[in-house]
Amino acid sequence: MGILVAVDNGEIVGLHHEDGTPPYDVRWSDTDAVTLVFPGPDAHVHHVEHEPEGDYEFRQPGREEAGTESARTRPGRAPNPGDIGRRVAFERKRQGLTRAETARLAGMAPAYLAYLEERPADPSVASLIRLASVLRTSVAVLRGGGIDLPPGRGRAVTHPRLRDLGPDECRARLSTHGVGRVAVSTPDGPAVIPVNYEVIDDVIVFRTAPDSVPAAAVGTDVAFEVDHVDEAMSQGWSVLVVGPARVVTEPDAVRRLATRAHTKPWAGGERDMWVSIRPTRLTGRLISPAADQ
Repeated sequence: MGILVAVDNGEIVGLHHEDGTPPYDVRWSDTDAVTLVFPGPDAHVHHVEHEPEGDYEFRQPGREEAGTESARTRPGRAPNPGDIGRRVAFERKRQGLTRAETARLAGMAPAYLAYLEERPADPSVASLIRLASVLRTSVAVLRGGGIDLPPGRGRAVTHPRLRDLGPDECRARLSTHGVGRVAVSTPDGPAVIPVNYEVIDDVIVFRTAPDSVPAAAVGTDVAFEVDHVDEAMSQGWSVLVVGPARVVTEPDAVRRLATRAHTKPWAGGERDMWVSIRPTRLTGRLISPAADQ
């Protein structure tokens, strides 16, 4: 139910009763959050005649601010869904349902379901329960339950496709920086340690402390791995780099690396030792749904 509203007002994006009586799912234009609202006697709902699909404007006393502009999502704006919306869309497509069918079975406005799938939103528990029932899943799945557990616990897609990534695809996924894992040999045995890394001139670099475990990489051939798991879509990729690790000592090179670094090591502390890994082997794999799925 897209609607033009003033900042600090709300937009009714979901009805719980066909006759339009409360409660409502309201998206607040000042925060863009969607909450379940039981309006008080001073609130009023205004039907906007010039908007399509029987749109409604919700005004809550004390939430108006004169002279402000609309926070409406404008038509044609590129979708930017939140994780809940992506999971809803994925499960809906898995069940072979259209948005209109899903909205009808869940008792919500099709425009609200479109908004939920295309924008970050915080739907009510009641909305999630109805959607989970229609999509034959659970509220926990739609919410991404197990966020603190290792990734990859979700269900595999029906017909997964596994393919090797080419060198250019691997470099693109390495991007310029992020968090990766370096595998090293230590006196206590093999170890795999996450590090904040940069890619500068096709060389992987990271900062550490001289007495740290990652520093054991210096002077050896190491493996460095980066991956991404899309839990909502049951797909992901991994890139593996193998090459010699060296400590960067030349002052101009150190200054250049520090200048071009995007982030500091998350672990904090004094970590001014730069280690470089020049790839001699670069491989990757991608898991995705089959093209005909």
